[in-house]
Amino acid sequence: MKQAICMCLALVLTGWMWQSCDDGETYAEQRERERDAIAAFLGRDVVIRSSDGEELIRVGKINTISEGTFYAQDSTTNLERNEYVVFENTGVYMQIVRKGAGDKLRSGQQKRIICRYTEFNILRDSVQTTNNSSYWATNPDIMDVTNNYGTFTASFNTSVNGGGAMYAYYGSTAVPAGWLVPLTYINIGRQLSAEDEIAKVRLIVPHSQGHSDASSNVYPCFYEITFQEMRN
Repeated sequence: MKQAICMCLALVLTGWMWQSCDDGETYAEQRERERDAIAAFLGRDVVIRSSDGEELIRVGKINTISEGTFYAQDSTTNLERNEYVVFENTGVYMQIVRKGAGDKLRSGQQKRIICRYTEFNILRDSVQTTNNSSYWATNPDIMDVTNNYGTFTASFNTSVNGGGAMYAYYGSTAVPAGWLVPLTYINIGRQLSAEDEIAKVRLIVPHSQGHSDASSNVYPCFYEITFQEMRN
Protein backbone atom coordinates (compact mmCIF):
# COMPACT_ATOMS: atom_id res chain seq x y z
CA MET A 1 0.00 0.00 0.00
CA LYS A 2 2.79 2.43 0.93
CA GLN A 3 4.50 1.74 -2.39
CA ALA A 4 1.28 2.45 -4.30
CA ILE A 5 0.78 5.70 -2.40
CA CYS A 6 4.38 6.78 -3.12
CA MET A 7 3.95 6.01 -6.80
CA CYS A 8 0.73 8.05 -6.92
CA LEU A 9 2.42 10.98 -5.18
CA ALA A 10 5.35 10.76 -7.59
CA LEU A 11 2.99 10.81 -10.57
CA VAL A 12 1.13 13.80 -9.15
CA LEU A 13 4.39 15.65 -8.49
CA THR A 14 5.69 14.86 -11.99
CA GLY A 15 2.46 16.09 -13.53
CA TRP A 16 2.63 19.28 -11.49
CA MET A 17 6.20 19.90 -12.60
CA TRP A 18 5.30 19.43 -16.26
CA GLN A 19 2.31 21.74 -15.83
CA SER A 20 4.58 24.37 -14.23
CA CYS A 21 6.93 24.15 -17.20
CA ASP A 22 4.02 24.49 -19.63
CA ASP A 23 2.71 27.57 -17.77
CA GLY A 24 6.08 29.37 -17.98
CA GLU A 25 7.19 31.31 -21.05
CA THR A 26 10.18 30.05 -22.95
CA TYR A 27 12.92 32.48 -23.92
CA ALA A 28 11.80 32.24 -27.55
CA GLU A 29 8.27 33.18 -26.50
CA GLN A 30 9.58 36.11 -24.46
CA ARG A 31 11.58 37.36 -27.44
CA GLU A 32 8.53 37.05 -29.68
CA ARG A 33 6.50 39.03 -27.16
CA GLU A 34 9.23 41.70 -27.14
CA ARG A 35 9.29 41.92 -30.95
CA ASP A 36 5.48 42.25 -31.01
CA ALA A 37 5.63 45.02 -28.39
CA ILE A 38 8.23 46.97 -30.39
CA ALA A 39 6.24 46.59 -33.61
CA ALA A 40 3.11 47.87 -31.88
CA PHE A 41 5.06 50.77 -30.35
CA LEU A 42 6.32 51.85 -33.78
CA GLY A 43 2.78 52.10 -35.13
CA ARG A 44 1.20 53.90 -32.19
CA ASP A 45 0.85 57.62 -31.59
CA VAL A 46 2.60 57.33 -28.24
CA VAL A 47 2.46 60.06 -25.61
CA ILE A 48 4.59 59.40 -22.53
CA ARG A 49 3.21 60.95 -19.36
CA SER A 50 4.44 61.34 -15.81
CA SER A 51 2.68 59.71 -12.86
CA ASP A 52 0.58 62.86 -12.39
CA GLY A 53 -0.49 62.90 -16.05
CA GLU A 54 1.90 65.59 -17.34
CA GLU A 55 3.04 65.06 -20.94
CA LEU A 56 6.76 64.31 -20.95
CA ILE A 57 7.46 63.06 -24.49
CA ARG A 58 5.32 62.83 -27.60
CA VAL A 59 6.82 59.97 -29.60
CA GLY A 60 4.22 59.72 -32.38
CA LYS A 61 4.08 57.08 -35.09
CA ILE A 62 7.59 56.10 -36.12
CA ASN A 63 8.91 55.71 -39.66
CA THR A 64 11.92 53.41 -39.79
CA ILE A 65 14.80 53.82 -42.23
CA SER A 66 17.67 51.51 -43.09
CA GLU A 67 21.30 52.15 -42.18
CA GLY A 68 21.99 52.78 -45.88
CA THR A 69 19.40 55.57 -46.01
CA PHE A 70 20.69 56.94 -42.71
CA TYR A 71 24.28 57.19 -43.99
CA ALA A 72 23.08 58.65 -47.32
CA GLN A 73 21.41 61.42 -45.28
CA ASP A 74 24.75 62.30 -43.63
CA SER A 75 23.89 60.20 -40.58
CA THR A 76 20.76 62.15 -39.75
CA THR A 77 17.12 61.26 -39.14
CA ASN A 78 14.37 63.49 -40.54
CA LEU A 79 12.35 64.81 -37.60
CA GLU A 80 9.45 65.99 -39.72
CA ARG A 81 8.97 62.41 -40.90
CA ASN A 82 9.71 61.11 -37.39
CA GLU A 83 12.43 58.83 -38.72
CA TYR A 84 14.33 56.27 -36.66
CA VAL A 85 17.21 54.29 -38.11
CA VAL A 86 17.24 50.61 -37.16
CA PHE A 87 20.62 48.95 -36.67
CA GLU A 88 20.18 45.38 -37.83
CA ASN A 89 23.08 43.89 -35.86
CA THR A 90 21.81 45.13 -32.48
CA GLY A 91 18.10 45.78 -33.01
CA VAL A 92 18.47 49.30 -31.61
CA TYR A 93 16.34 52.08 -33.15
CA MET A 94 17.71 55.64 -32.98
CA GLN A 95 16.45 59.11 -33.72
CA ILE A 96 18.92 61.99 -33.54
CA VAL A 97 16.95 64.98 -32.30
CA ARG A 98 20.07 67.16 -32.07
CA LYS A 99 23.66 66.30 -33.01
CA GLY A 100 24.81 68.81 -30.42
CA ALA A 101 27.56 71.33 -29.89
CA GLY A 102 31.22 70.40 -29.68
CA ASP A 103 32.97 67.52 -31.44
CA LYS A 104 32.70 63.77 -31.74
CA LEU A 105 34.67 61.71 -29.25
CA ARG A 106 37.94 60.90 -31.03
CA SER A 107 39.69 57.55 -31.01
CA GLY A 108 41.70 57.16 -27.82
CA GLN A 109 39.84 60.02 -26.15
CA GLN A 110 38.07 59.86 -22.80
CA LYS A 111 35.30 62.12 -21.58
CA ARG A 112 33.01 62.41 -18.60
CA ILE A 113 29.45 62.90 -19.88
CA ILE A 114 26.35 64.10 -18.03
CA CYS A 115 23.21 62.24 -19.12
CA ARG A 116 19.64 63.26 -18.41
CA TYR A 117 17.08 60.71 -19.47
CA THR A 118 13.60 59.23 -19.30
CA GLU A 119 13.16 55.46 -19.51
CA PHE A 120 9.82 54.03 -20.70
CA ASN A 121 9.12 50.32 -20.34
CA ILE A 122 7.44 49.40 -23.63
CA LEU A 123 5.94 46.15 -22.33
CA ARG A 124 4.46 47.76 -19.22
CA ASP A 125 3.53 50.92 -21.14
CA SER A 126 4.80 53.16 -18.35
CA VAL A 127 7.71 55.35 -17.27
CA GLN A 128 10.11 53.12 -15.36
CA THR A 129 12.90 55.50 -14.32
CA THR A 130 13.94 59.09 -15.03
CA ASN A 131 16.34 61.68 -13.69
CA ASN A 132 14.36 64.53 -15.25
CA SER A 133 12.88 65.53 -11.91
CA SER A 134 13.60 67.98 -9.13
CA TYR A 135 14.90 65.15 -6.96
CA TRP A 136 17.66 64.28 -9.44
CA ALA A 137 18.25 67.82 -10.77
CA THR A 138 21.56 68.24 -8.95
CA ASN A 139 22.50 64.57 -9.15
CA PRO A 140 22.41 63.49 -12.83
CA ASP A 141 23.80 60.28 -14.24
CA ILE A 142 27.46 60.65 -15.23
CA MET A 143 29.23 58.32 -17.66
CA ASP A 144 32.97 57.87 -18.01
CA VAL A 145 33.38 57.05 -21.71
CA THR A 146 36.36 55.96 -23.79
CA ASN A 147 36.56 55.61 -27.57
CA ASN A 148 38.75 52.59 -28.31
CA TYR A 149 39.31 52.85 -32.07
CA GLY A 150 35.60 53.18 -32.76
CA THR A 151 34.40 50.89 -29.97
CA PHE A 152 32.96 52.74 -27.02
CA THR A 153 33.21 51.55 -23.43
CA ALA A 154 31.60 53.29 -20.48
CA SER A 155 30.62 53.01 -16.85
CA PHE A 156 28.44 55.11 -14.61
CA ASN A 157 30.54 57.24 -12.29
CA THR A 158 29.79 56.96 -8.56
CA SER A 159 32.76 58.90 -7.18
CA VAL A 160 31.53 62.37 -8.18
CA ASN A 161 28.00 62.32 -6.79
CA GLY A 162 27.42 58.81 -5.48
CA GLY A 163 25.70 57.76 -8.69
CA GLY A 164 22.57 58.91 -10.48
CA ALA A 165 19.15 57.38 -11.03
CA MET A 166 20.32 54.44 -13.16
CA TYR A 167 22.77 53.34 -10.47
CA ALA A 168 20.22 53.90 -7.71
CA TYR A 169 17.53 51.84 -9.46
CA TYR A 170 19.60 49.01 -10.90
CA GLY A 171 22.60 48.91 -8.58
CA SER A 172 25.18 48.64 -11.35
CA THR A 173 27.76 50.91 -12.93
CA ALA A 174 27.38 49.08 -16.26
CA VAL A 175 26.03 51.38 -18.98
CA PRO A 176 23.43 49.73 -21.27
CA ALA A 177 25.06 48.96 -24.62
CA GLY A 178 22.18 50.73 -26.38
CA TRP A 179 23.15 54.03 -24.74
CA LEU A 180 26.53 53.91 -26.49
CA VAL A 181 25.16 53.55 -30.03
CA PRO A 182 24.61 57.32 -30.57
CA LEU A 183 28.19 58.23 -29.60
CA THR A 184 29.46 57.41 -33.09
CA TYR A 185 27.16 60.05 -34.61
CA ILE A 186 26.70 62.89 -32.10
CA ASN A 187 28.93 65.63 -30.69
CA ILE A 188 29.84 65.81 -27.04
CA GLY A 189 30.18 69.39 -25.84
CA ARG A 190 28.73 72.08 -23.61
CA GLN A 191 26.25 74.88 -24.18
CA LEU A 192 28.58 77.88 -24.36
CA SER A 193 26.15 80.29 -26.05
CA ALA A 194 22.43 80.73 -26.64
CA GLU A 195 22.83 79.11 -30.06
CA ASP A 196 24.55 76.00 -28.74
CA GLU A 197 22.49 72.93 -27.94
CA ILE A 198 23.67 69.71 -26.36
CA ALA A 199 23.09 66.40 -28.13
CA LYS A 200 19.73 64.70 -27.74
CA VAL A 201 18.59 61.30 -28.99
CA ARG A 202 15.68 58.90 -28.73
CA LEU A 203 16.25 55.16 -28.63
CA ILE A 204 14.33 51.91 -28.65
CA VAL A 205 16.58 49.41 -26.89
CA PRO A 206 15.82 45.66 -26.94
CA HIS A 207 16.64 43.59 -23.87
CA SER A 208 19.91 42.34 -25.37
CA GLN A 209 21.25 45.91 -25.45
CA GLY A 210 19.67 47.05 -22.19
CA HIS A 211 20.54 46.96 -18.49
CA SER A 212 20.60 43.78 -16.42
CA ASP A 213 16.92 43.93 -15.41
CA ALA A 214 15.75 44.32 -19.02
CA SER A 215 18.09 41.55 -20.10
CA SER A 216 16.99 39.05 -17.45
CA ASN A 217 13.27 39.82 -17.84
CA VAL A 218 13.32 40.27 -21.65
CA TYR A 219 11.66 43.64 -22.17
CA PRO A 220 12.45 46.63 -24.43
CA CYS A 221 12.73 50.24 -23.33
CA PHE A 222 12.32 53.59 -25.03
CA TYR A 223 14.76 56.32 -23.97
CA GLU A 224 15.09 60.04 -24.49
CA ILE A 225 18.63 61.07 -23.49
CA THR A 226 20.74 64.23 -23.60
CA PHE A 227 24.55 64.06 -23.57
CA GLN A 228 26.63 66.94 -22.20
CA GLU A 229 30.37 67.11 -21.60
CA MET A 230 31.13 67.60 -17.92
CA ARG A 231 33.27 70.54 -16.98
CA ASN A 232 36.73 69.53 -15.74
